[in-house]
Amino acid sequence: MFNRENQIQSLESQKLWDIIVIGGGASGLGVALDAASRGYKTLLLEQVDYAKGTSSRSTKLVHGGVRYLAQGNIDLVREALYERGLMLKNASHLVQSQSFIIPNYKNWDNFFYGFGLKVYDLLSGKLSFGASKFIKVKETLHRLSTLNKKNLKGGVVYHDGQFDDARLAVNLAQTCIENGATLLNHFKVQSLKKSSKGFVNGLLAIDQETQKVYNLMAKVVVNATGVFTDEILQMDQAQAPNTIRPSQGIHLVFDREFLPGNDAIMIPKTDDGRVLFLVPWHNKVVMGTTDTLIDSHSLEPKPLEEEINFILQTANKYLNKKVQRSDVRSIFVGLRPLAAPKDGTEKTKEISRSHKIIVSPSELVTITGGKWTTYRKMAQDTINKIIALKKLPHSPCQTVNLKIHGAQEQANVQDHLYIYGSDQSEIAALIQADPSLSELLHARLPFTKAEVVFAVRNEMARTLEDVLARRVRVLFLDARAAIEMAEKVAQIIGRELHKDKEWEAAQVASFKILAQQYLLK
Repeated sequence: MFNRENQIQSLESQKLWDIIVIGGGASGLGVALDAASRGYKTLLLEQVDYAKGTSSRSTKLVHGGVRYLAQGNIDLVREALYERGLMLKNASHLVQSQSFIIPNYKNWDNFFYGFGLKVYDLLSGKLSFGASKFIKVKETLHRLSTLNKKNLKGGVVYHDGQFDDARLAVNLAQTCIENGATLLNHFKVQSLKKSSKGFVNGLLAIDQETQKVYNLMAKVVVNATGVFTDEILQMDQAQAPNTIRPSQGIHLVFDREFLPGNDAIMIPKTDDGRVLFLVPWHNKVVMGTTDTLIDSHSLEPKPLEEEINFILQTANKYLNKKVQRSDVRSIFVGLRPLAAPKDGTEKTKEISRSHKIIVSPSELVTITGGKWTTYRKMAQDTINKIIALKKLPHSPCQTVNLKIHGAQEQANVQDHLYIYGSDQSEIAALIQADPSLSELLHARLPFTKAEVVFAVRNEMARTLEDVLARRVRVLFLDARAAIEMAEKVAQIIGRELHKDKEWEAAQVASFKILAQQYLLK
């Protein structure tokens, strides 16, 4: 079902699609799933791989946005908290409740954050992840053994969601296909097609593997390309103004010794007014993020030295176990597609995080903004808008209760295979058929050869980067280990895809260049 040749066959046999979605991140996958589950003939094209950009580089949180509450954006918080509850229900293998502690060093802060988080609890309603509460100094230090104890007045505990972003993207892609959609990664859109009346009615796209160009027709085309939104809008209209102002956020990844308990830390107000999180993730700790407006964007953005220093310095104010550059296992950078400010403001916190649907005069539909937590609602709103435009016949949304591929009751999160959910038995079957596949890819990490085979056969991985960045997440957890296992993994992928040694060598060479950017030198 997830075989590339089968997907391309669908591409060639379908003369007119109801909807073509450009972009395979959270927004695009959400739109494709909403459309396919309503019964529309749906095609999604992604130029590299699912969640290659922003959607694999989040802080790994499914959240309502505590800081949006402080800004008074109640509606945005309420919507996100509702969607957070649906994500836990529909992707229960990947989304879990995570306890956060806000350590307070002023007596007033205990009351201030305690009250604010009671409002947060109230807004989450029946889909609450757990009630917030005040804890005394002794319990705070017991739960956060590496916390700086000087002048500590206690803490406030609250609950939010934690997840694996790229794994959810892969599972969404699988769910789309299971619902009848055609999805192809490594497929780049070259240009848009228009009718004699000037309406967008299709596009030209190239298969990056074979270089074959496809002429594809559709009733509606959706631009869901995140920070690349303006490139598609300018394919439609060369002089189209920029609608996106990218904001950069970096994350540093450390071993669990810096945060050994089960709780995450939320630092609500850093020196420059930002929020900083320290979150347990795949037996590591993710620290971030920054929020820096930038003027350009790319598939592999680079961290700024001041961003790195900001995270290290802020973390060291709150930890008694000091973090250093040499402790960083990986550094990853993401770009947020914020709506371009009309007043020229440079303050990212003042730029709206809510999503926006743009309908061009050519009837190209663009979805921008938003965040992972609200991906489902963004998609529902997009398809409803398309129906309102009479581009597609009415059909009700099906995604509120739609289970995502792999969904099952949360298993033992100490076993790294929990992220596969109901697919765990497939991994076990591979190892049973070939016991050599139980071999670890690297001594420092729990991932096995079987997971590489599974990624190629069942999760549409096509390259070494697809596997090590977004299927088993090694690049994001331990970049040096990723480099060290690259040749071994390339050989497995090469065998599965019937590639020659030259292909394997090229994959290893390009991956090692890429992985250098994830090392903090």
